[in-house]
Amino acid sequence: MTIKTIPGPDPDTRTPAFKLPPLACDTHCHIFGPGHLYPYDPNRSYTPPDAPLEAFRALHAKLGVERAVIVNASVHGTDNRVALDAIAQSNGAYRAVANLDGSIDEKGLEALDKGGFRGCRFNFVRHLGGVPDMKVFERLVSMVAPLGWHIDLHFDAIDLPEYAPMLARLPLPYTIDHMGRVKASDGMDQAPFRILVDLLASDEKCWVKVCGSERVSSDGPPFHDAVPFARKLAETAPDRIIWGTDWPHPNVKVMPNDGDLVDLIPLFAPEPELQRKILVDNPARLFGFDD
Repeated sequence: MTIKTIPGPDPDTRTPAFKLPPLACDTHCHIFGPGHLYPYDPNRSYTPPDAPLEAFRALHAKLGVERAVIVNASVHGTDNRVALDAIAQSNGAYRAVANLDGSIDEKGLEALDKGGFRGCRFNFVRHLGGVPDMKVFERLVSMVAPLGWHIDLHFDAIDLPEYAPMLARLPLPYTIDHMGRVKASDGMDQAPFRILVDLLASDEKCWVKVCGSERVSSDGPPFHDAVPFARKLAETAPDRIIWGTDWPHPNVKVMPNDGDLVDLIPLFAPEPELQRKILVDNPARLFGFDD
């Protein structure tokens, strides 16, 4: 089987007009490789260009980001070393979310926890392999809950209605990536978005990442049609919304400029107090930056 190669991020990041507050956190971003140091999983669904730690740091310096949460991407499989090593070099500025499988044991989890991991991710998205083994899912949930971790969930919007009851029963906090990957062209009243808002309103364990505007948007750059969705989520639970770039933007239809994504923030969160919650206070609480 041929593994497709995907494009890299926009190399000319624009300096955003919006100035991020001190200690602003990008809670959803990835480091890819370099492949000769951190090999890509042979069973991956795509091959990215290397997007190493040096480029990651340069991006955040340009945007004004001081903290970050590295979501270990599926291309690295369950090898979490790329994120573990980045945290070790960050002077406390980074945390991470792991990819795990059924082979992990308590000792392995403790090492990740000590190394700065605060959650693990499960992909339910079809183009990344679909539904995980639910027995493994349940076992990992029971293992990470005592550590105070959360689980990070990546869904196709169409599947949110099916999984909402399961999410409400979870015994630990969970984050939903990319605003549930809803389609802006389907409108604010679409069933997946209504269910996402209901979960956020009714379940204090539910957090949502207002990232992936380029995935939600139907109009394309500068992705303003995603703003009402982010605004509604921020109004629904201002204490459980977090933001991220999703750099280096794997598998997008239109590659965004990260400066444009930063400049969406004051459109969906014009109030300085809300900006501080989304960018600083909420991620500090969820990922333990004040530990």
